Amino acid sequence: MFERGGPTLSSDDLHHAIAGEGLSRSPVGRVISVTGSRAGVGILPTGDRRSHPTATVGRFVGLRAGQSFIVAMITEATAELPPGAREQGFETSIYIDLMGEIRRDADGAGRFKRGVSEYPAIGDEAVPLDADILRLIYATDDKGLANVGTLHQDQALPACVDVEGLVSKHFALLGTTGVGKSSAMAVILNEIIALRPDLRIFLLDGHNEYGRCFGERANVINSRNVKLPFWLFNFEEFTDVVYGGRPAVAEEVEILAEVLPIAKGLYTQYKGGDRAMRRKGDPRVSGFTVDTPVPYTIQDLLSQIDERMGRLENRGARMHYHRLMTRIETIRNDPHYAFMFENANVGGDTMGELLTNLFRLDSAAKPISVMQMAGLPPETIDAVVCVLCRLAFDFGLWSEGAVPLLFVCEEAHRYASSDASAGFTPTRRALTRIAREGRKYRVSLGLVTQRPAELDPTIIAQCGTLFAMRMANDRDQALLRSAVSDAATNLLSFVPTLATGEAVAFGEGVTVPVRLAFRRMPPERVPRNELSQALGHPGSGAGDVDFIRSVVERWRGASMSGRPRHEEAEAEESPDLRLLRNRLESSLLRPSPTSAG
Repeated sequence: MFERGGPTLSSDDLHHAIAGEGLSRSPVGRVISVTGSRAGVGILPTGDRRSHPTATVGRFVGLRAGQSFIVAMITEATAELPPGAREQGFETSIYIDLMGEIRRDADGAGRFKRGVSEYPAIGDEAVPLDADILRLIYATDDKGLANVGTLHQDQALPACVDVEGLVSKHFALLGTTGVGKSSAMAVILNEIIALRPDLRIFLLDGHNEYGRCFGERANVINSRNVKLPFWLFNFEEFTDVVYGGRPAVAEEVEILAEVLPIAKGLYTQYKGGDRAMRRKGDPRVSGFTVDTPVPYTIQDLLSQIDERMGRLENRGARMHYHRLMTRIETIRNDPHYAFMFENANVGGDTMGELLTNLFRLDSAAKPISVMQMAGLPPETIDAVVCVLCRLAFDFGLWSEGAVPLLFVCEEAHRYASSDASAGFTPTRRALTRIAREGRKYRVSLGLVTQRPAELDPTIIAQCGTLFAMRMANDRDQALLRSAVSDAATNLLSFVPTLATGEAVAFGEGVTVPVRLAFRRMPPERVPRNELSQALGHPGSGAGDVDFIRSVVERWRGASMSGRPRHEEAEAEESPDLRLLRNRLESSLLRPSPTSAG
């Protein structure tokens, strides 16, 4: 990505670099061994060890090899020397990974490119690099790159990432709890917004942390204002909601699959005013499937179930219909599910408005939506995430990539587990589909997880850029090692010792693998759980009482979901619901004709 026109060295500067001018005139040592991607360097003795501060792990050195100036990173230092090396005057040795080279282009200017075309020879000098060479390697002067922090090698130089490389090939941010992943992602997204105003970002915020990170540029969606009508859910998603994430009853699912297309067809006919051609109960009226995203009413759905139940004579069979209706009625009248059922059919087909609001499709809209998941019913989270992933991909598919979209998923391992038996399979499938095919339709994926070993490896493999923050778990490190194909995999040995806010970046978004420290966010923009801020933290004395009282009030108010108590009571037992319930009970208790005799 960086070879399309980054910073260059003039012909004179390149000559000086290859000749060793402009760098330290005293070499660190000389090459004593070479393999395909690594080289060993014997360190020359010095009276003052501080005179060679770069001969340590993580630092860069340069090797002059013919017409190239090879750039390498120190990944190992040892007091052991190959046989005969000490007799040649070497004191210790280091091992370096060959990262790339600086060569003259057609204009005679020097440009850094990843990979090595000309290998060093035994005896070539290894010299420390100065700031100008580091600036060239990391393309810090390229205005098309995003400055996300500072380089570990030189904190005076910015650490830059290629936004196009990030969003066109997907990226992931990995690290254990408490290492600063949320802050790092906020820094990355702020830079993406600044450099790609045409890009729309949708962020799944699992812990309500990001609402303040983007200021006025963010559209914050939460449990109080989110609207995801039940008819947007496909069959698997709606079934998961009805059964609260528990295994479904096969007989009831079969009934639901039969009546859903009919309910959709009935609503369409009502709206179109075509009552004359209506054939009640015939799924062929509309041609809709259980997954067609068109509106329908819960009342039509219940009426179809009730009608079929009324035709049955076997009391045992009627129980399946009755239980299914009870399940649907329960969630429809539960205030926790107001985001799905409240005013779901007011205004008719609002799918276009919903997509515009969710994904900020209006060119003048705020560029990022922050979907705060905390506050939604826990048993619906998987289905809601599945709906959002599917809508993002399908919009890109059917619009043929008209609006570029970045879908950022916090706690990704929760929704796409490596264990096929864990979680909600449709959600994993929806995320995997974005990872595999989203780039064709300009739908990109950004992942954040503290448990990379528990994330579906197929999704990780599709990420072109990885930011690895501190991880001590052996399984996580093993997965990361398998996912990194770059020659500098030895950089992964730094991961367990990274400081908070530091990361090692690999892939399409950086010129070469780099250790960097993310820039700190202003205190008012640091990701922080909004609930803890609203409630305050328990202090001492009376403060503890106030804090506990606020928690209790929120706890009790959860069942109301912001609705007045009289409205909740009416929702619990409306006259229509009471009438329907009485009719159901009487039909179930009435003996069937076959059993009467």
